[in-house]
Amino acid sequence: MADRWIKECAEKDEMINPFVAKQNRNGVISYGLSSYGYDARVADEFKIFTNVNNAMVDPKSFSESSFVDRKTDVCIIPPNSFVLGRTVEYFKIPKDCLVICVGKSTYARCGIIVNVTPLEPGWEGHVTLEFSNTTPLPAKLYANEGVCQFLFFKSDETCEVTYGDRSGKYMGQTGITLPKL
Repeated sequence: MADRWIKECAEKDEMINPFVAKQNRNGVISYGLSSYGYDARVADEFKIFTNVNNAMVDPKSFSESSFVDRKTDVCIIPPNSFVLGRTVEYFKIPKDCLVICVGKSTYARCGIIVNVTPLEPGWEGHVTLEFSNTTPLPAKLYANEGVCQFLFFKSDETCEVTYGDRSGKYMGQTGITLPKL
């Protein structure tokens, strides 16, 4: 039932675009519709954190000198480091739904952790993804393959104030979006 609702919303309301109606596993880390969620892909754009410029990570005053940009099919995350990416898919979350992003076990078993984050009712955009390499070794992320799963929680009613209604700071984001105050 949940996968049917997700498919209907994705096709009728463009909740997920582009939408893959079944799991694709042909030689790739799987992506597409699953039983109660959707396995999303990471695009080929990455921001790799580095300390070359002795920058400090400050969410209130984020310096672009704390990372390097790469457009590549395979992103190498340095040991004990961090990378930002974004989903290939653009999401439009219905007003009666909350979505939670969790990591895929394929990457988790390699020490790559995806930040757990919510997509609130009424939010839309590309999802900026955060990847931590917890190992002492370099690790690979594969662009255009599955990296995380979005779990959908449908309510019996719509929320009173959506993310869009309150003009949330990450509304309509495209590309990799850095922290905003």
